[in-house]
Amino acid sequence: MVALPFNTTRIEELVLRLNAVMAKEGAVISDLGGNATDDELAVTMQETKGDLIRDEITQEIESMNDEQKDGLVALFWIGRGDVEPAEWEQTKALARQQHKGLVSRYLLGQPEIGEFLTEGLEKMLEFGVD
Repeated sequence: MVALPFNTTRIEELVLRLNAVMAKEGAVISDLGGNATDDELAVTMQETKGDLIRDEITQEIESMNDEQKDGLVALFWIGRGDVEPAEWEQTKALARQQHKGLVSRYLLGQPEIGEFLTEGLEKMLEFGVD
């Protein structure tokens, strides 16, 4: 049986925050129009430099130990369909070999990160984990 290097609840909470970040748009709307109530929603959905949610996610991922970071990347790859749960240990090792830069930057650069982490976690739970 495979052991995940983190609590599944922690990953589920991370996915919720990742989805919130990914829902934001990078574009700035110069003229929001004339309705102040509607304008507030558009501003809320804009990602700003130094966005605390993105910063918190980056800090959380980068504070993980190497095995947890490798596991997070492996979950992403499994969820994306690149590998199967049975290849868990080899996939973590490959993630370790391919580390170039921040893991958080790699993961936050993936548009469907939340969906793929969720799918990967589901596949791993079906496969059987401790």
